[in-house]
Amino acid sequence: MNLDLLFQKSELIPVIIQDVDTKEVLMLGFTNRRAVELTLETGTAWFWSRSRKKLWNKGETSGHFLHIRKIMTDCDTDTLLYFCRPDGPTCHTGARSCFFQTIKEDNRCE
Repeated sequence: MNLDLLFQKSELIPVIIQDVDTKEVLMLGFTNRRAVELTLETGTAWFWSRSRKKLWNKGETSGHFLHIRKIMTDCDTDTLLYFCRPDGPTCHTGARSCFFQTIKEDNRCE
């Protein structure tokens, strides 16, 4: 894929991380061109930290790397989806996924 297509609208784009086996959404991060290049080179997920303003390899301090198994883009080519095999919990809190806080739940469809 031509990486220029990904960054036509913005220097940063969202990346959804999904477990390749369970299909559970694990986290959402942001990436820039260099982070995507590093992801492709290393086979582990790299991101751009908006708060620290620097590149980071998920797992570099915790040891819980996200091993890339497949990368897809959306129809607008401005969001990425990484299917990964995680080494351990994805969330910095120690939770498996960053999505564990329910705001609203509607049981009428069950």
